Amino acid sequence: MEKETLTDREVLLLRRKLDLLLRTGKLLMESAADTNRIERNMKRVAAFMGIPEEKLHLDIRWTMIMVNVSDETHSFSKFQKCEKHGINMTTITEVSHLSWKAIEQDYSLDQYEEELERIARKPRNYMPYLVAIGAGFACGGFCKLFGCDWIAFLFASICAFVGFRVRARCIEFGINVYMSIAIAAFVATCLAYASSFSGLSSTPYHPLLACALFIVPGVPLINFVDDMIDNHLLVGITRAANTMMMVGAMTFGIAFAMRVLVMNDIEIDHKFSELSMVPHDPYYIYAIAAAIAAMGFSMIFNIQRRLLWVVALGGIIAVCTRNFVNFELGYGPVIGSFMGSFVVSLIAVKAVHWFDVPNHVLTIPSVIPMIPGVLMYRSLFAFINLHGVIGEVTNAFANGINSALIILCISLGVAVPNIFARRYIAKDRQRYLEEELEKRRQRGKFIEW
Repeated sequence: MEKETLTDREVLLLRRKLDLLLRTGKLLMESAADTNRIERNMKRVAAFMGIPEEKLHLDIRWTMIMVNVSDETHSFSKFQKCEKHGINMTTITEVSHLSWKAIEQDYSLDQYEEELERIARKPRNYMPYLVAIGAGFACGGFCKLFGCDWIAFLFASICAFVGFRVRARCIEFGINVYMSIAIAAFVATCLAYASSFSGLSSTPYHPLLACALFIVPGVPLINFVDDMIDNHLLVGITRAANTMMMVGAMTFGIAFAMRVLVMNDIEIDHKFSELSMVPHDPYYIYAIAAAIAAMGFSMIFNIQRRLLWVVALGGIIAVCTRNFVNFELGYGPVIGSFMGSFVVSLIAVKAVHWFDVPNHVLTIPSVIPMIPGVLMYRSLFAFINLHGVIGEVTNAFANGINSALIILCISLGVAVPNIFARRYIAKDRQRYLEEELEKRRQRGKFIEW
């Protein structure tokens, strides 16, 4: 029912609703939710608050969320700045659950605000040093996937652990995020190079390939693809720019370390060029390495402890599918990586109902072990050590393009099944939402703006 005038109390109530709505969106954006999820959750919370969808207008951006509620007579707008961007899968899950519980259990605004604050203040599931250990073993898992022995696995894990803690300390000291990434990559690479002189490993240079891969921005990259496909172009482009800055900072740190320490060490360049892309270990070894890497990244992303084994299984499926399509069927690493991520995402479409979590909570950590580290580093070192030999630039670009295609296909493999499934189940969700709102009206708990 339209109102000609609003009392001061009604205006204050509406402003409070908009404030809570914006805080919900901010919490999701700062926890690395994709834009479509942020929009869906905010609309659901608005429905709980009695704000009709036809009167609600959202503008979601990387650093700012804007909300307007208007009809023929009134218009109210509020803005919320988003500043601290991180990755927190538990927060994304709990906000999604809260948006449904508020409707089903007739929450008051006070109850909703209390729960939202609880989620925002909730400590992470893993202590900082435990996360650093997880990040270290994740990079060790990467190193094993690249073909190293177990001693090199240990060296890569130690170097990554130190690099991860260095980045955390730099951020605590107020150093720029991208500069912190560059410093962490520099330190980890220096340690990895130093470990190559130990003589304990038969693959001494492999830790250089994996020691800084805890920085790889897998979540922003996959969210970028999601946003572009869902036509959230502005946010998608911003996420892509942020991803490029992170990769650029990591590359700068690694390149600087290699220039300072290695200079013109042709042996290392040859070693990287000679690294075989063909699996030479049994499948179970790659399964163990994939599970370790997936669980390590899950800890960085703050996934619930109960889901670690699920993500480990997803990592095993992704990597083994990739290897089978790539080497057994002969379709190459690009198609293999796409199929690995596609299969995991397809399974996750059903698994999300079993474990009651958003799709990306299961899929993103599972596909991270397929990042093409060998190709990325071959391209990097080829550009660093250009000597004017014919074919050097072509080889560097070929490796760079192949690694970019693999990363893009991983992102598409994750995004495509999720997007199509989301469109199929959207009608059922909308129908369920309308039924719950109608029940709330019948209970006398629904007040429309």
